Amino acid sequence: MTATPSVDDLPEVFPPTLREVMVRPFWIGMLGLALLVAGIFAWLGQWQLGNAIDTDPPPAGMTEQVRPLGDVVRPGASLPEPLVGQRVQVSGSFVAGDFRVVTSRFDDGEPGYWVAGQLRVDPSTTGTDGPTSLAVAVGFTPDRAAADEAVSTLNAAPPQNVDLSGRLISDEGAKEPPRGGDPFEISAMSPAALLSQWSDTVELDVYRPYLVSADAFGGLRGIHSPAPTELSSVNWLNIFYAVEWAVFAGFAFYMWYRLARDAWEKEVEALIGEDDPEGDEEPSARP
Repeated sequence: MTATPSVDDLPEVFPPTLREVMVRPFWIGMLGLALLVAGIFAWLGQWQLGNAIDTDPPPAGMTEQVRPLGDVVRPGASLPEPLVGQRVQVSGSFVAGDFRVVTSRFDDGEPGYWVAGQLRVDPSTTGTDGPTSLAVAVGFTPDRAAADEAVSTLNAAPPQNVDLSGRLISDEGAKEPPRGGDPFEISAMSPAALLSQWSDTVELDVYRPYLVSADAFGGLRGIHSPAPTELSSVNWLNIFYAVEWAVFAGFAFYMWYRLARDAWEKEVEALIGEDDPEGDEEPSARP
């Protein structure tokens, strides 16, 4: 008969190291997944960096060179950001009855009113077959009565066959009139809002930006329209996003490490528990 081995004769089982757990096939596969996720995040960060720096910025003073309106923007098209404030020239005639007061205006810090009208652009400069109009701000006044008087004067005798120059500005977007106020009040320089009150608009093409005329009409004061601030060639918001993606890529590796370590700690605790089921407690004395 063979002797039964005692507990002391059994081989001792050592818990695995963290490295041994990490090189197991499952965790190698999880590391590959973390690499894939981190690679995607790194690509997104690189894409953000590529968009953060303008490698071909517009030349300084570009907006101060007077250009024909048709060379800058087409009817119905949005004005690209580098061209906001571009000085342009255009020819046409104002439409009778379509001058309106635009409220909530500030001229070099002074509150007041603009007067804006519909300029029917000379067809030879638009590149379109049908009629085309451009909203034009023709002057400023701090007095509402003076603005209303200018509107009456210009609607009765609108300037015809004029050559205008000025700055082209993006549409501000229409705003709702104040509650209880005049429903036809225009409080933002929006060609869309003006179009809703213009006449003879059948099959009419309209420019989305508007023109701030360098010359005032109707006895109004010229509108203060300084040159736009030169744009920075670096977009710091995109750089911030690129840093965020880099942090996310690092977090993917940290998650892999943290999960592998948790699995290792649980395995070690399980082995220690099997070797010492009573834990560190001292056996109780028998009666």
